Amino acid sequence: MEDVFHEMDLLSRQMNQAHRAAVQAELNAAGLGEVGHPMLMSILQSAKEDPDGQCQAQRELADLLHVSPAAVANSLKCLERDGYIRREPWRQDARRNRVILTQKGACAVEGCRNVFRRVSVRMMAGFTSEELQQLVWYQRRILDNLTHPDSHKKE
Repeated sequence: MEDVFHEMDLLSRQMNQAHRAAVQAELNAAGLGEVGHPMLMSILQSAKEDPDGQCQAQRELADLLHVSPAAVANSLKCLERDGYIRREPWRQDARRNRVILTQKGACAVEGCRNVFRRVSVRMMAGFTSEELQQLVWYQRRILDNLTHPDSHKKE
């Protein structure tokens, strides 16, 4: 069983690296190579505004991406420098920033989403619909095991 776990760990790392490389190559080909965090951009685009018209705060973005607030702050700094986003204080709490896509950012998001679609189509080539559904089920189960480790322990 130990060999299976080792192989699964190795495959997981290899798939992650191959996926990142494929996405970056597609971003470069689409002229979007400078978008350092396309998933962050996509989240900003799809985030719903709350009733007060506020967008996602940096801390909430970090939670969604499962990264540190410092990592999000660094990505946002680069995106702001390159004109993809702007930050401004929240109306109700000036200590917090809200993050807003610029027009340039909104256009880049569409290009990034197209890149993700192309990579996904390539990645899943040859799988049947049933196999894809099963794969999604397994991935959700793995994610649940990793994010809620105590929920599956036998008493």
